[in-house]
Amino acid sequence: MQDAPFHQLPGDPLPAATAYWARAEDGVRLRLAVWRDGAAADDRAAGTVLLFPGRTEYIEKYAPTAAWLNERGYAVIAIDWRGQGLSDRLQDDPRPGHVGAFADYQRDVVEMVVAASDLGLPRPWHLLAHSMGGCIGLGALLDDLPVESAVFSAPMWGINLRQMPQRMALGVSYLAGRMGRGGRAAPSSGGGKGGTYVLDESFSANLLTGDAQEWSRMVIEAASWPDLTIGGASFDWVAHALNECSRLSREPSPSVPTLVALGALEQVVSKAAIRERVSNWSGAHLLDLPDCRHEPMMETPSVREAFLNAMLDHFEG
Repeated sequence: MQDAPFHQLPGDPLPAATAYWARAEDGVRLRLAVWRDGAAADDRAAGTVLLFPGRTEYIEKYAPTAAWLNERGYAVIAIDWRGQGLSDRLQDDPRPGHVGAFADYQRDVVEMVVAASDLGLPRPWHLLAHSMGGCIGLGALLDDLPVESAVFSAPMWGINLRQMPQRMALGVSYLAGRMGRGGRAAPSSGGGKGGTYVLDESFSANLLTGDAQEWSRMVIEAASWPDLTIGGASFDWVAHALNECSRLSREPSPSVPTLVALGALEQVVSKAAIRERVSNWSGAHLLDLPDCRHEPMMETPSVREAFLNAMLDHFEG
């Protein structure tokens, strides 16, 4: 692996990650980041957290969470999924969130596991997966991801399509693909006005967090590092994502101790799909978070601490 860049804002007191380039089996270049400053020495480490971000996200966004975990003895490794962050974009227009097939994300997971092993990151390993990362993470668990436990934050096991029936969303996406527009951003797909959600949306109307300071940090990062951001999901991504959620809904739950966090104010992913999965998963527990929107790790201090402490208890349990 070769060294890769990692961004920090001026005066940021958090320790920088060590970033690396990796290359997936199909040739796509991926960016990985490892935080282990402040974590216990390997012979006394609590373990390692494999952090699966959501759609539109980039590894720098999770620096505060990684620092919190480091302080409690955990190393952290995170990834820019293909098509976002500094990993290779997959079409000439780099703005839409796009993927050729949802299964391709599992190629990225393989490289993340290989990197964690090659870097000697301490075991046991645990999964922390947010939103789209939760969809990828469930698929990875079904493919025997080598972790001892898993924590999901607002996992994308279904998408909140508002009033649009899923068949209609699939039909529109397939039609766009047949017309050669599958790589274009679908309307109302989370990209704001064709740009970056946090720059185009107001704080009062945003679906991510009720914490003004966290929202401001997202805005400053997006404005400072436009090369890390993407816009709305492509029609192809929407079709692939809906099909993957449907596929996973038919699969039995893995035998991995699991904690699933769901905000009462969630409007991005399907709350019904999350509750349905957890209710039929004997090894899973649901953490209901009042006054929480889509991102527990970027929420108000009380919500954030409730989630992080429950996660820590789960890992240690």
